[in-house]
Amino acid sequence: MTDFKKVTLALAAAGLLSSGAVHAALHDRGDGLIYDDVLNITWLADANYAQTSGYDSDGQMTFVAANTWAAGLSYGGHDNWRLPTALNQDHTGPCRGSPCTSSEMGHMFYNNLGATRGSSVLSGTNTANLALFTNLQSDVYWSGTADRPSSPVYPGWYFVTDGGYQLSYLQFDQEFYAWAVHPGDVAAIPEPETYAMLLVGLGLLGGVAK
Repeated sequence: MTDFKKVTLALAAAGLLSSGAVHAALHDRGDGLIYDDVLNITWLADANYAQTSGYDSDGQMTFVAANTWAAGLSYGGHDNWRLPTALNQDHTGPCRGSPCTSSEMGHMFYNNLGATRGSSVLSGTNTANLALFTNLQSDVYWSGTADRPSSPVYPGWYFVTDGGYQLSYLQFDQEFYAWAVHPGDVAAIPEPETYAMLLVGLGLLGGVAK
């Protein structure tokens, strides 16, 4: 048994973990993009895109490597991707244990997918939302939140999608999965080519109006 699972079981035994679930809707924007209008972020529909894209052989990386991958990702003509934050929506925390429903991964697990504490994310009751995603792992995902805020490359917080727990880990060599998110509604952000065509069109209209 790995150390992080021992910590999880110890917290559960101490009564520090409880359960809870609320269903919520997501919006399929097409092209592998899923928008959450509560958190105002866009998720990749492929929850293990690091492997699918050929970036990593199995999609499991260290905290530093996972965050480097997300920061350098370009998908659908959009940059500025990152890993989900472990902080609460009001920027407090991170919450430790379960149910941490206010972090981005916690919100996905409990609210969007309808999973419950101690269960696999794949057994979530919101099957319509589950169907929006591919390669979702019932395992462990890194967040983008460092365990020591003063050191952004220090190993950090993760979310266990096989149980619904949010904890932190301090070993540099531990490898978990990575799921990229983008601020805002990507579908509402014009791609560079589209924006350029819009400017040309406005210029032509301006010429006609003279």
